[in-house]
Amino acid sequence: MNDIRRTILWVIFGFSMVLLWDQWQVHNGNKATFFPTPAQQSTPSGVAAFAASQAAGVPAPVVVPGTVAVPVVETRATTKALVQIETDVAKLSFDTEGGTLVRVELLKHADEHKLGSNVVLLDDSKDRIYTAQTGLISSTPGFALPTHKTVMSVHPGPRKLKDGDNTLAITFESTAQAGVKLLKTYTVKRGAYDMTVKQDIVNTGAQDVAPQLYFQLVRDGNKPAGESSFYSTFTGPAIYTEAKKYQKVEFADIKKKKVDVEKNSSTGYVAMVQHYFASAWILPNGMSRDISIDAVDIGAAMPDCCYRVTLISPLEAIQPGKTKSVIATLYVGPQEEKKLEALYPGLELVKDYGWLTILAKPLFWLLHKLNNILGNWGWSIVSLVVLLKAAFYWLNAHAYQSMAKMKAINPRIMEMRERLKDNPQQMQTEMMKIYREEKVNPMGGCVPIALQIPVFIALYWVLLSTVEIRNAPWVGWIHDLSAPDPFFILPLFMTLTTLLQTALNPAPPDPMQAKMMWIMPLAFSVMFFFFPAGLVLYWITNNVLSIAQQWLINIRMGVPPQFNLPKF
Repeated sequence: MNDIRRTILWVIFGFSMVLLWDQWQVHNGNKATFFPTPAQQSTPSGVAAFAASQAAGVPAPVVVPGTVAVPVVETRATTKALVQIETDVAKLSFDTEGGTLVRVELLKHADEHKLGSNVVLLDDSKDRIYTAQTGLISSTPGFALPTHKTVMSVHPGPRKLKDGDNTLAITFESTAQAGVKLLKTYTVKRGAYDMTVKQDIVNTGAQDVAPQLYFQLVRDGNKPAGESSFYSTFTGPAIYTEAKKYQKVEFADIKKKKVDVEKNSSTGYVAMVQHYFASAWILPNGMSRDISIDAVDIGAAMPDCCYRVTLISPLEAIQPGKTKSVIATLYVGPQEEKKLEALYPGLELVKDYGWLTILAKPLFWLLHKLNNILGNWGWSIVSLVVLLKAAFYWLNAHAYQSMAKMKAINPRIMEMRERLKDNPQQMQTEMMKIYREEKVNPMGGCVPIALQIPVFIALYWVLLSTVEIRNAPWVGWIHDLSAPDPFFILPLFMTLTTLLQTALNPAPPDPMQAKMMWIMPLAFSVMFFFFPAGLVLYWITNNVLSIAQQWLINIRMGVPPQFNLPKF
């Protein structure tokens, strides 16, 4: 095949090879090379086993000086209770056992898989384990300081953010253990998913104490509910430091103990990331912290139920009667890029664009600006594709001109191939002669298309990862651009436009290649029946504009558009 359609086939073939290679890597226990692989799903019974193990009374680990071991699985106190507070954007549940944040319901984000329910990000139930914990570790063996398993009392106060108030605080206080008392104060804000967490460490003893303060996120290895099998998004822990920037770690690598991240820093954050949402602990810059990521083993029943990412900060000696205060930030909410950027530089990277971040970030910026003007994410997607097609107009024009020339000489090529079908060497010589005479470059359309592919792949990841289009309507029956079209109207229309685009291209001389040119788009279109409507809308817009430009260029070059129908 000596036209632009050969290029398209090679692109599709290459993409298929990339997918096959990734699956081969995963099959052999390795990390996917090109696309993130979803975390392996633990069974609900495994999570129940984790809860049962806690209830049965698993002993706390012994803390050795200088290590970063943090107790995770200990005996649950029988006097614990849940305390709930509510803001305009979230309901938060705290366990008096450690003053731990154990549940966060996001009031502005409906759960598309549970009608009438909101997204619950943090949760501690029989089906899920995902909590944010803090506590103290003694540098001296045998001293049991207040941890996230220590029962605490809660101070009285309002439990719901009132109209006119911008902040709401809740404080938990432990009894003194080994001469140390811990107070935790969570302060939430109106319209915000971040909260300040103030830890007051009070020395009630007669000697100096120098404890270590830890912050950790613990969750099971289950995939988020309803995650699609047709595209992959990252789920797992991540860290960010000024030295090594953003590093994410697959659950499978943690299980294999193949974690290679920065161990010490005085900047950055740790996070748990999943599609559209994230949680993160952010400490003040300049505060020293050790970083660890590991799996929590609970025995044969479920050897790797949960994973944790931990920060441990050594504190200066606290004199008797004195208090040391540390203020950290906890974020639990959607990956809204602009808000994350404003909260902490680099926090927006939890919104994972993969290796095309350098292109994806400006594309999202432009998409966000368009939505500020249009007020509709669907029309913003259409407008962004129109702008991109306009920017690449001359590159596309060059490709379509090459295709038009190929179409014009195609009858001559077909006649020559039939005449010289028994002499391949002479056929090739005659073909090159025709190309020279007609001044046609068979590869003339390759470079323009190759230059655009990274941009449109980056736009694909922007639309796949942008939480703002979640639950966002477009027109009529499209009530959620992040969910598949419920009536498959958009995927069907996308398939038709893809076939129309194929029909407008020159017919390949080889009958087998001609058949493949029809089979490949049909097979490719099947996936779009399960893709988010926003992604399908972007692809339809691109197809329609490409058809219009190709049609216009063919007419200008005196090559009337003709439909090359398949011959099976």
